[in-house]
Amino acid sequence: MSPAFGTMEVERYAKGVLLEPFLHQVGGHSCVLRFNDKTICKPLIQREHQFYETLPADIRKFTPQYKGVVSVSFEGDEDGNLCLIAYPLNGDQDNLENVAHSECEPKNKPLRWANKKPVLLENDKLTKDRVRQHRKEEKMKSYNLEEEFELLKKSEVLYYSIEKKGNVGSQFKHNPWSMKCHQQQLQRMKENAKHRNQYKFILLENLTSRYEVPCVLDLKMGTRQHGDDASEEKKANQIQKCQQSTSAIIGVRVCGMQVYQTGTGQLMFMNKYHGRKLSVKGFKEALYQFFHNGRYLHRELFEPVIKKLTELKTVLEKQESYRFYSSSLLIIYDGKEMQAVAVDSDSEYLEDLSEESSDESAGAFAFKPAASTVDVRMIDFAHTTCKFYGEDRKST
Repeated sequence: MSPAFGTMEVERYAKGVLLEPFLHQVGGHSCVLRFNDKTICKPLIQREHQFYETLPADIRKFTPQYKGVVSVSFEGDEDGNLCLIAYPLNGDQDNLENVAHSECEPKNKPLRWANKKPVLLENDKLTKDRVRQHRKEEKMKSYNLEEEFELLKKSEVLYYSIEKKGNVGSQFKHNPWSMKCHQQQLQRMKENAKHRNQYKFILLENLTSRYEVPCVLDLKMGTRQHGDDASEEKKANQIQKCQQSTSAIIGVRVCGMQVYQTGTGQLMFMNKYHGRKLSVKGFKEALYQFFHNGRYLHRELFEPVIKKLTELKTVLEKQESYRFYSSSLLIIYDGKEMQAVAVDSDSEYLEDLSEESSDESAGAFAFKPAASTVDVRMIDFAHTTCKFYGEDRKST
C-alpha cells in the first residue's frame, strides 16, 4: 500500500479485497497471496479443496485452518498495471467481511511491484494532480525494484542486510520466490483474459502471523512426488527430480528456507533449486543453518519439533487410506532475538554446547536463549489421494 494512504484499509474495489504477494512464501510453484494479517489464499485445486473440506479432526491440528473459497479476478488501472482482487463467492459478502474484519490493515508496507491506483474517499482533499504525481513517483520506484529483483531471482541463495535496531520484522523484504510466483500468476491470468477472468482461490490460515520475524523451512516429503493422476511426462519428470536429490535417499529435500541471523543482521533465503542440489551432508548443513541464528544453535527447539513430528506420525498411521504425494512439512519459529539468560561458563549447560553453537564473544559467560515457540504443519495437498474421494475409489 502506498505510504500516502497508509491510514486507509486495504483498498476495496466494489466490496473486493486487494490481494498482495505473501511475504513469507519460501517454496511451491502456486502463487500464495496475502488476504489479511491472519489469512492467505492460493489457487483452488480440486483435490486439495476436497482434502480440506473432508479433513479428519485428528489431522486438523497439523494443517492450516481452512477458511473457505473466494473468487479472484485481475483488474487494471488507467496506466495498465494489474492487481488481484478477491470477491465473495456466489454473493457471500458476509462471509468475506467476517474473514477480513479488523485484519485488513497490513502489518508491514510491502515492496511495490505494480503502481496500484489508490481509492479516494469522499472527504479526501488530495487533488488529482497530486495523486497523479504520486503514482508517477511510485512507478519509478517500482521499475527500480523490478530490475533489482530480476537480478536477485537468478540466485539460489540470497542474503539481505537489515538494521538490527528497531523493529526487525517491519524490515522484512519479500522473498524473491514469492515475487516470482506472483508475477507468474499475473502473467497466466493476463494470457487467459479473453477466455476467463474469474478464478477460485481457497482461504487458509497464515501460519506466520504470530511470529514477528518468521524463520520458515519448507521440506518436501517422500521418495515419490507424482500423484496418481500424473501424466507419463509429469511422472518421469518428478521421478528424475527425486533421483537427483536427497528425496530418493532419505525421503526429504529442502524446498525453500528463510532465516534471520541475529549475529550478522542478515536474512538468508534459499530456494528449491538449491535444495535439489544438496547432498545428504548438505541437507544436514542446511538444517543446522536453519536452526542457527549466527550466534548460537536453537537447541531449545529440537525437543518440541521432534515431539510434534512424533505426534503427527502417530496420527497419520491411524488413517485408513490417505497417501500424501508432493506434500511438505513447514517448520516455523520466531527469529526475533529473545532476552538472553547469562549462564556461568562452568555450568553443565555449556558442556552441552558445541564449539560451533557457543558465542565466542561471550567471554566468561555464554547466553542461553529464552524459550521460543515452534510450529510444525503439513501443507500442499494437490496430489493427496484417499479412498473416500470419488475419483479415487476405482484405484484403491
